Amino acid sequence: MSKMSDDKPKFLIKSGKRLDGRKPDEVRPMEMTVGVIPNADGSAMVVCGKTKVIAAVYGPRELHPRHQVLNHKARVRVKYNMLSFSVEDRKRPGPGRREVEISKVLSEALERVVLTDRFPMCAIDVFVTVIQADASTRVAGLNAASMALADAGVPMRDLVVSLSFGKSYDEKGAGHMVVDLEKEEDNWGMGDVAYAVAPALNEILLLQMDGDLTPEEFAKGRQMADEAAKAIYDMQKQALKAPYQEGSK
Repeated sequence: MSKMSDDKPKFLIKSGKRLDGRKPDEVRPMEMTVGVIPNADGSAMVVCGKTKVIAAVYGPRELHPRHQVLNHKARVRVKYNMLSFSVEDRKRPGPGRREVEISKVLSEALERVVLTDRFPMCAIDVFVTVIQADASTRVAGLNAASMALADAGVPMRDLVVSLSFGKSYDEKGAGHMVVDLEKEEDNWGMGDVAYAVAPALNEILLLQMDGDLTPEEFAKGRQMADEAAKAIYDMQKQALKAPYQEGSK
């Protein structure tokens, strides 16, 4: 089903450039910082264009309520929340159905890389807070959560790299695959995918699609996303090294 609306522009690409001036394979300007919440065991902030997300990790620690305890491994519990002022139309405070669903898929993605068997009967709590939303918030949150876990010293098989890709039309009606969707592309494009990988393991950890893409379009979008993920992966590792490099000067 089309996501476009008759009262919105029919094209999101003009003369080979997207509405914000990027090429189809370009991601928005990104900033990544760890250690932004001193009282947390680990924390990170990811800024991607106008989207800003903070993640904080507490644990491993004793799990409550006790009936949720797993004798052979830890539980990775993610709470994803968008602040009321993070969107143009003020949202109702507290988690809605969308926040609950995103919390679940982020938990499942992170459990694939965290060495949970090293912390039986414990909980690793990850709080992901969207301060400002301009599309692709779940993938920005997953990047921040992965970095916060690493900042906390939680053993992991790999970092998680996540981004979005989708399909937009140009002024001639031709469809183009693009990566790292911003608000207009997310709202009015013909399809979008939330995608996460563990690059060193070559494993897909998250794959959610909304809209219509042909198998060929999906393959093209994934190829573009995998290329963009390499740069994001390097940025994550550099952000994690930065505090120690600065401290050694």
